Amino acid sequence: MKNLLLLFMAVIVSSTAVAQKKVGGVHLPATLEIQENKMHLNGAGVREKLWIDLYAAGLYLTQKNNNAQEILNSDKPMAIKLHIVSKLITSDKMVEAVTEGFEKSTNGNTAPIQNEINSILGFFKEDIKKNDVFDLVYDPSRGVVAYKNGKIKGIVPGKEFKKALFGIWLSNRPADDGLKNDLLAGK
Repeated sequence: MKNLLLLFMAVIVSSTAVAQKKVGGVHLPATLEIQENKMHLNGAGVREKLWIDLYAAGLYLTQKNNNAQEILNSDKPMAIKLHIVSKLITSDKMVEAVTEGFEKSTNGNTAPIQNEINSILGFFKEDIKKNDVFDLVYDPSRGVVAYKNGKIKGIVPGKEFKKALFGIWLSNRPADDGLKNDLLAGK
């Protein structure tokens, strides 16, 4: 009976470990289901600056993939989850970082999607606190649906915009090379 109880406990613990991943001191779910889109955690890591953890990030895809270019060019559902883990993140700093990320991911050619960039930046202008969670979900039929703490903030249409947005973390000039590698650790 004791062995059976230990086996049962081991199964419960191992299934819980698979159901989420701890990164940056927070737990990211192994799956993300938004609308009819079910996505699996491809990889997760922490965005650091000057040895300070800023946010935990998770990349969610319908199928695991470690090829950044394939992911960026894909027209399948995907999401990036950003869990703020630092009190140092403010809306002004987030807007500045995302703006810089778009500059890098588009090689400075933001003009064709500037209206879309302005829309997404507007979602970050609201006060940001530690433990806020942003889900940026690409739905091919609608565009990028932005959520903050589970509430929809808006939708930004366009595959090219999605490519530039996800390029902040996955392009040849990502916000953080180490984080890019962690997000692509899926295969």
